[in-house]
Amino acid sequence: MILEMKVPSPGESIKEVEIATWLVKDGDYVEKDQAIAEVDSDKATLELPAEASGIITLKAEEGDAVAVGAVVCLIDTDGAKPSGSAPVAEAKPVAEAPKAEVKVEAPKAAPASTSYAANTPSPAAKKILDEKNIQPSDIVGTGKDGRITKEDAVSAIPSMGTPTGGNRGSSRTKLSMLRRKVAERLVAAKNETAMLTTFNEVNMTPINAVRNEYKDAFKAKHGGLGLGFMSFFTKAVTRALQLYPDVNSMIDGTDKIAYDFCDISVAVSGPKGLMVPVVRSAETLSFRGVEAEIKRLAIRARDGQITVDDMTGGTFTISNGGVFGSMLSTPIINPPQSGILGMHNIIERPIAVNGQVEIHPMMYVALSYDHRIIDGRESVGFLVAVKEALENPVELLMGGDAKKALEL
Repeated sequence: MILEMKVPSPGESIKEVEIATWLVKDGDYVEKDQAIAEVDSDKATLELPAEASGIITLKAEEGDAVAVGAVVCLIDTDGAKPSGSAPVAEAKPVAEAPKAEVKVEAPKAAPASTSYAANTPSPAAKKILDEKNIQPSDIVGTGKDGRITKEDAVSAIPSMGTPTGGNRGSSRTKLSMLRRKVAERLVAAKNETAMLTTFNEVNMTPINAVRNEYKDAFKAKHGGLGLGFMSFFTKAVTRALQLYPDVNSMIDGTDKIAYDFCDISVAVSGPKGLMVPVVRSAETLSFRGVEAEIKRLAIRARDGQITVDDMTGGTFTISNGGVFGSMLSTPIINPPQSGILGMHNIIERPIAVNGQVEIHPMMYVALSYDHRIIDGRESVGFLVAVKEALENPVELLMGGDAKKALEL
């Protein structure tokens, strides 16, 4: 029986997908539920599993845009599974071994290098080289027997102290549907919002002190779960959003939509690029809950298992460029949200404390916001509230009892 495999719908609003990679070849035998392709939508990369076992016939090429519901391959369920043969597999390297030992092509390079034509320019090439003041000996000819062609001379660059023998090739590849959609959204965010960024800095000494004191006990109590910075930042952000609700709202046409919950989008790096899964109702989660959810989403992103549902929604975004070494940046709003917090790397710097110069681990933080809906007072007040919570985490984020907040 011939089974037609059609593109399933990754989400309600998605009408087509792109074949990113075929994981099998035409004519291969596939097992039921085996991943046969990776498909890109404008929101996520998903694996396409085989619906039955049999011989597969591909009906679309890599890079093709395919409508949801269209046939992408056929599976002949009556096709017999090929039987492997161990002796043949073992004999293959033996048969190829003499080829590895006998290199008949290598000596051919020697006559070419001593040929009278090697590094000899054609008349047209010589004229160009003379104009550029380039010696023929400085160029590797690509013509017959190493002759320097006119094209070699045109592409040659005068040295002037700069080497000319490096690789100057280029390549062109089609952007994935996901990357194209990300590009569209980023341009739209710049063009359609009144984006502005405000900055502050955070003394990370108090958070480091809490982590150093409790991270081992936290890890032991919660099954190897680490106590990272993201839980502190997420709790600080949800607190600030409740203090400044305009930052937790967005514009829809002529209306303002305000949310009484905090769905925090967390930017993570995946094999297909930036992913922004959502931590739902983050204001209700404990430190353990935040760390567990972020770890779950990060693993799904790393393994290419993020779904559209994982990334749908979100009322505010946190982006941590510090893990890549970023010192300062202006993050771009994730529309239709109105704000995004950028974290950066932690650098020990001298600061004034009670009139004395001390060295402390400092982090710059940046809030990009849509000035159409968020005024300067709210944006600055929000970022100051985040800073205050991070510099006094036990009192403002843990209710004065770090052990209880960390469920130790």
